Amino acid sequence: MKILSVAVNTVLLAAVAFLCGCSTADSTTGTEPEEIDRYALVTRHNITLSKPDTLASLSVGNGDFAFTVDVTGLQSYPEYYENGVSLGTQSQWGWHVTPTDQNYTLADVAQYDTAANGRVIPFPVQHKGSGRKVDAMNWLRTNPHRLHLGVIGLVLLKENGEQVPIQELQHINQTLNLWTGKIESRYEVEGTPVTVELYGHQEKDGFAARVTSPLIAQNRLKVSFKFPFGADCHVCPGYNWEDEDKHTTTLARPEAGVNQVQLKRQLDSTTYYTDVRWNEKGSFQEKEKHYFELLPSADEESFKFSVLFSQNQQGEVLGFEAAQAQSEEQWEQFWKGGGVVDFSGSTDSRAHELERRVVLSQYLTKIQCTGDLPPQETGLTMNSWYGKPHLEMHWWHGVHFALWDRLPLLEKSLPWYTKVMPKAHATAEWQGYEGVRWQKMTDPKGNESPSDIGPYLIWQQPHIIYFSELVYRQKPTEETLEKYKDLVFETADFMASFPTYSQQDEQYHLAAPLIPAQELFPAHETNDPPFELAYWHYGLSVAQEWRKRLGLPENEKWQDVIDKLAPLAVKDGLYLPSATHPQAYTDDLYRRDHPVVVGAYGFLPLSQKIDTAIMQNTFNEILNNWQWETTWGWDYPMMAMSAARLNMPEKAVDALFMDTQKNTYLPNGHNYQDERLRIYLPGNGGLLTAVAMMAAGWDGAPERQTPGFPDNGKWKVRWEGLHQMP
Repeated sequence: MKILSVAVNTVLLAAVAFLCGCSTADSTTGTEPEEIDRYALVTRHNITLSKPDTLASLSVGNGDFAFTVDVTGLQSYPEYYENGVSLGTQSQWGWHVTPTDQNYTLADVAQYDTAANGRVIPFPVQHKGSGRKVDAMNWLRTNPHRLHLGVIGLVLLKENGEQVPIQELQHINQTLNLWTGKIESRYEVEGTPVTVELYGHQEKDGFAARVTSPLIAQNRLKVSFKFPFGADCHVCPGYNWEDEDKHTTTLARPEAGVNQVQLKRQLDSTTYYTDVRWNEKGSFQEKEKHYFELLPSADEESFKFSVLFSQNQQGEVLGFEAAQAQSEEQWEQFWKGGGVVDFSGSTDSRAHELERRVVLSQYLTKIQCTGDLPPQETGLTMNSWYGKPHLEMHWWHGVHFALWDRLPLLEKSLPWYTKVMPKAHATAEWQGYEGVRWQKMTDPKGNESPSDIGPYLIWQQPHIIYFSELVYRQKPTEETLEKYKDLVFETADFMASFPTYSQQDEQYHLAAPLIPAQELFPAHETNDPPFELAYWHYGLSVAQEWRKRLGLPENEKWQDVIDKLAPLAVKDGLYLPSATHPQAYTDDLYRRDHPVVVGAYGFLPLSQKIDTAIMQNTFNEILNNWQWETTWGWDYPMMAMSAARLNMPEKAVDALFMDTQKNTYLPNGHNYQDERLRIYLPGNGGLLTAVAMMAAGWDGAPERQTPGFPDNGKWKVRWEGLHQMP
């Protein structure tokens, strides 16, 4: 069996990746066909809706801000969409903290666990019952929570003065033009047409709209602005309409002749501003507490307005035409730059749907996942886990940007790790480790959240090393090494101090208490999960390579762990998901949740820890016998990447189309999970990662075009601008 080392000449690989990224490949002929028509490719997947669909709301945004609308083109019927893909107005900076004078800290919720080597380790966990521990746990877990910044919709009146129900809107035709970022919504109210054109600002946090309708002249159309309190709910739209006395919305009256107002929002310690500008005659007035209306002049049939949300009183709002030009220019740049994959000409019946998912996932991850901190799993559309990011998911949110030649979109969030390093260092020190122990469920300031699972997870630890290596592969410079070396080295210091050394077998073990990525395994009964072992080997090996690039001596401690790290546990020719659970493949209790054992060779490249024959047996066992209804959106691209590396391209494609609910892609492109979690962006990001890898290849891939796709005559895969995966 051929065994490869992860320590490679990365400068050479970067050059190869660059050359591959500039080519166009045809999996059928191996020739270099004409340049891909990117406009035709993107626009054939424009979204068109003809009826209200609570799971098909559409969004505009810029990565730091997103605004999600119903079929009217604005947020006119939020209650109707509340249990679908709700109508969010969210930003990376908009957070609320429930006041307390208790000065809660993680020490208040600490549970002290004893490791195999006798070390006593504190973990911030969830508590039941009552008392300070429970109060502290609830406050730390729910704060801060992400804010819904405001619901902005249309008030559409029937001739009798009643507001028209959404079900009575007629002749609906709503389109999202992906090439320009424009949502155009056409419909009728009792036979009277309404058109709403919407653009998201691309450099500021807001949007601009133009509303055209005879209803304006009939005084039957208004724009409503409603501002909620913060909602500390687990999964929800993020608004709270009950506590209207706990916040204030103050209107600053405009000067005469100036069609602009500013609203000051105060929610305890959180302050933000909403500026509204309109181009035609009209008036802005307070309707009731936290509720305002913008009334167009009856002299006009077309009405334009813009909205800006900000943390300060900047008050500079782009007009409709400027927002339109900015959106059209920057979306065209986005689609013309970066990578592209074209499946037209394929005869496999799934090819068009795969292309649709790929195109829409690029749009969604651009507007939802490219801010200055790691995104939450539901992006900027609705709250999940109180709006907090999960660091183990950052890999799925961000790696594809590098592979699709959009590295700056990944790098934008990486300075956050430097910002929160002091808190990650404090956690490691609190627990008796070296370096930095990265958070799991966190917030803009890098606070950890108490959980029965999160603080025990470890697979997020090497992510920043993986990200840094992706940057270096495309920018192999001294500047890159200097910029990220502290993150890489401090992470490696923790990783080297974490394993437990056994004098009995003279090996380092990833030992309890820990919870692997397959989260069902108990923290106090789980040792040596295979994916984490492989990731530890990869992360420490890359960190060691960074020292060599910088002319530094080898770190002896890191190398000792690399050399003596326990092998992946094997039973009956299969890699076990935990060394302490040999019954895992015979007990249905364990054939559920993430089948992440295959990620050890799929998510990760081949290392000396992996026997590909055993991994192939393991892959087939999981494929045939797993409880797939219990899996999650990123599991299917993870299976696809493993199948591709194992030279099973047919199974790679099959994995991307596995027939299970959580592999559903909605009309708006979102990856649906279940009634609670209606959208799941790690699934979208994972899909893009898998497709890029299957098309452009990976380190050590077979020397053929599109090595991850079947060479059966049914797939015609052309691509440009992609980078090889490690």
